[in-house]
Amino acid sequence: MADPRTSRNRTGHWQERITGLFLKFAASGWISPRLFEPDLPPPELRAARRGRLTLEIVSHCWQYAQLLIYQLSSLVRYPPQQLDVIMTVYYNEEDVDTHKLLKRFAALSVNGVQWNWCAIPQSSLFRRAIGRNHTALHSTADWIWFTDCDLMFAEGCLDTLAERLQGSRDALCFPQVEHVTSLLPAEHPMLNPDIDSTLPLCPDLTAFAEYRRTRATGPLQITHGDVARACGYCNALPYYQKPASTWRKAHEDRAFRWLLQTQGTPLAVPGVYRIRHASKGRYTGHPILTWIRGGLRRLVSTWQERLASP
Repeated sequence: MADPRTSRNRTGHWQERITGLFLKFAASGWISPRLFEPDLPPPELRAARRGRLTLEIVSHCWQYAQLLIYQLSSLVRYPPQQLDVIMTVYYNEEDVDTHKLLKRFAALSVNGVQWNWCAIPQSSLFRRAIGRNHTALHSTADWIWFTDCDLMFAEGCLDTLAERLQGSRDALCFPQVEHVTSLLPAEHPMLNPDIDSTLPLCPDLTAFAEYRRTRATGPLQITHGDVARACGYCNALPYYQKPASTWRKAHEDRAFRWLLQTQGTPLAVPGVYRIRHASKGRYTGHPILTWIRGGLRRLVSTWQERLASP
């Protein structure tokens, strides 16, 4: 006799897959986002804040301390002068290297920067929208930058951003130019820093090339605080708020833009740098599937670079 629990698990698995496919289809624009997100505040109800702004930067880290060290170091090397930053990192204490790294940065006092480390269960960390949604609903910041731990804020980035956001009521903004590396192999020196070395740490910025962006992708989503508090981060889509047993690909990025009814407003902001890496250590699976995934990633990356190069 078949185990009824197995049948229920299979049913739940297929229901989840169907829901995910439906939401990807909906976010393509075939279904009105107003059916899911009726609480999006109109521009006239969003504060047009001026003066010294507060920006909360939200990042997730699972077994990527070797990247997070550059991101946090960039705030130490280039502390903001024109705005206040809350640097929020979601992590899990079982990731020993990340936990140790955060303790080291917590001991550093940086003018204009407040460290905010949020330890959460692995199952919540693996679904990135959960932490983003929590920050969106509870943050008191004027603006929230949802990003990834492989992105850095170099000289002029945050202060210029503060200037560009003066009086803005846009729901979503993004830097129109970012500087990225090629897909680095796992053995590349940039991906193997000594995380116990003296802080801050900075990679060779000449290894980055400039590319133009056309929408607010996952690490480049800068959201108005009033919009975030009203809508959360895909708060209207329970599918993206469910904990997961393994790291989930961030399809919710596109859903978030869909719910906000915009691809984002481009901003001329310098100093945005991102390290790209071919090996995704946070994913697990059969070695052959991992190899295939890496090959496809390299092909897609080459195509995207050709499209985005100025």
